[in-house]
Amino acid sequence: MNSLKVALLQILPEKTLEQNRQKGFTYCKKAKEMGADIALFPEMWSVGYCIPEDLKELKASAVSADSVFVNSFGELARELQMAIGITFLEEYEPLPRNTICLFDRFGERKLVYAKVHTCDFGEECRLTPGDDFYVTELDTAQGNVKVGAMICYDREFPESARILMLKGAEIILVPNACPMEINRLSQLRARAYENMVGIATVNYPYGQPDCNGHSSAFDGIAYRPEDFTSRDTLVIEAGEREGIYMADFPLEEIREYRSREVHGNAYRHPKKYKLLLAEEIQEPFIREDYRR
Repeated sequence: MNSLKVALLQILPEKTLEQNRQKGFTYCKKAKEMGADIALFPEMWSVGYCIPEDLKELKASAVSADSVFVNSFGELARELQMAIGITFLEEYEPLPRNTICLFDRFGERKLVYAKVHTCDFGEECRLTPGDDFYVTELDTAQGNVKVGAMICYDREFPESARILMLKGAEIILVPNACPMEINRLSQLRARAYENMVGIATVNYPYGQPDCNGHSSAFDGIAYRPEDFTSRDTLVIEAGEREGIYMADFPLEEIREYRSREVHGNAYRHPKKYKLLLAEEIQEPFIREDYRR
């Protein structure tokens, strides 16, 4: 595989589930025409990242991972021969989850991931957190690639991308719904650098509340043998407008880089990190709304 093309669908949601399904179909077809291997939606596309305060309304707006809405994107993936990462408010007990389902180009469900680090200081306190991170081997027209996923606030925790790297991820897909600015972009850049992975993040464009576009991708390749200095790992950074932004990852170069450089899992000392498993929280980090 020389490269992997991920279409970042930086698009505005509509008012209903069916309208979002139809608009999602339209943009997936456009992504295929542009040569995408994977089309990726922003966070909770099924509801346009809407989390009602009323729990009955919240639960009523959720769909199951095996719903018509989700499965229709699997059928579309098979039709287009293109992988699709569809995001949705997942029907779940006791409360819904913030979820991505990745279908391969044959329409097979390869990965279902629910956001582990829910924003419990905000409206995501009404969602159920996920409990693990997953990696799958994705068969694309360009060849096989190991893909993982994390969602928005997950990027704030180095452990998220680190676990995905340790599970073999070469590319990490990141649906997002928040203002993307220099510090959040820097976090994604760091996650790519320290794990030597490609990271593709798609956000809602300007016009969606509390969002501003700037979908991005980083390839994690900080050094090339022929260069004397480090390089910018940025593959693409979108503007604020609605549209499809293509992230083209040089996968063979990423693999070659991972085979020789010093980051990732090359020189770690896991036995010395026992404190990372401690659950005790001390001041100044105690928060009353924290959920274990």
